[in-house]
Amino acid sequence: MSEAEIVIEPVSDKKGRRTFVDLGRHFAEREPFAVPQLRSEQMELIDPDRNPFFGHATVQLFIARRGGRPVGRISAHIDHLALELPPEQGMGPGTGMFGYFDAEDREVADALLARAEEWNRQQGMTSMLGPISLSIWEEPGLLIEGHDHHPMIMMGHHPAHYRGWIEGAGYAVTKRLVTYEVDVAAEFPPLIRRIVQSGERNPRITVRRIDLANWDREVEIVLGILNDAWSGNWGFVPFTDAEIAYAGKKMRQIIHEEINMIAELDGEPVAFMMTLPDINQVLLKSRGRLLPFGWLRILRWLRKPAGSDLRVPLMGVKRELHNSRVASQLAFMMISRIRDVAATSWNTKRAEIGWILDDNKGMVAIADAIGSKPNREYAIFGKPL
Repeated sequence: MSEAEIVIEPVSDKKGRRTFVDLGRHFAEREPFAVPQLRSEQMELIDPDRNPFFGHATVQLFIARRGGRPVGRISAHIDHLALELPPEQGMGPGTGMFGYFDAEDREVADALLARAEEWNRQQGMTSMLGPISLSIWEEPGLLIEGHDHHPMIMMGHHPAHYRGWIEGAGYAVTKRLVTYEVDVAAEFPPLIRRIVQSGERNPRITVRRIDLANWDREVEIVLGILNDAWSGNWGFVPFTDAEIAYAGKKMRQIIHEEINMIAELDGEPVAFMMTLPDINQVLLKSRGRLLPFGWLRILRWLRKPAGSDLRVPLMGVKRELHNSRVASQLAFMMISRIRDVAATSWNTKRAEIGWILDDNKGMVAIADAIGSKPNREYAIFGKPL
């Protein structure tokens, strides 16, 4: 244990947010498989004037210093929409959160977690979940399996020893989130091919590409389905109108029509599948920097990311169709069409599905049915206060 006192300082201005982000980047540089993200994007996520999450959340960022030197960071925050959820969905009244957890050693980790707990108690919270940085839709969970390869777009990477520090502070795993790796070139099993063929013969079903010419409408359709399809899931917090608009603006640059699908039943949109090229592959080459040539490399990649690995971060079927034959047809038809494009036109070899809640039997069954295998696992920890 160091003799120097650990001081936990609240972040209160833009300069403090810059230090907070740069500290996280410093810790990420120590990890051989972490992917450096764009600093400007990281700054935006913690800016209350730019990220609409702050419209329904109370957030306090903290930096730990030892002898004046920054040695760790953490967020303590309350998502007020999460407080309105039924407790059986994992959150509900009294649930505070922590995120953006980085620490130089166990002593710092203990001090940071204790400060986040104290802050949440002062706000009237009776339990704390984390890491969730900041929204459940951004980077939830701590990586606990799969440290030997790079994460894909919008997935975090954390040192393996963080788990021991968090559990040592009295936290237990509340929920596990799993990603699945898919061999894009592999043929689907005969049963899945038959399900796809039966769906293709169903005159009530139409599967179409996302229409970028009507992007705002498509974003509303997709996130409307998502809010319905996921509404009973653990940890679900609905997108607000401001977040829908924000997500649409941010995602537009990396959406390609041919690998994103909407499925309709009797002319009504009822399912979607979102697929993103893995920008982490180009961020690795530019080291997360736009200058001097990073911006050019990223622009070229955005125009034509052929050969890129792909990630399916979101898919959903309206709740009224859950556990029906039609739901299976819709899901596998979209997967099949995107896979065909990825394998032939994009020359993609590898894709990733998820994250998926480990107890989401429907989604786990879909992942298993197409021959995918778990490749990374994240945990969200909880503790009564």
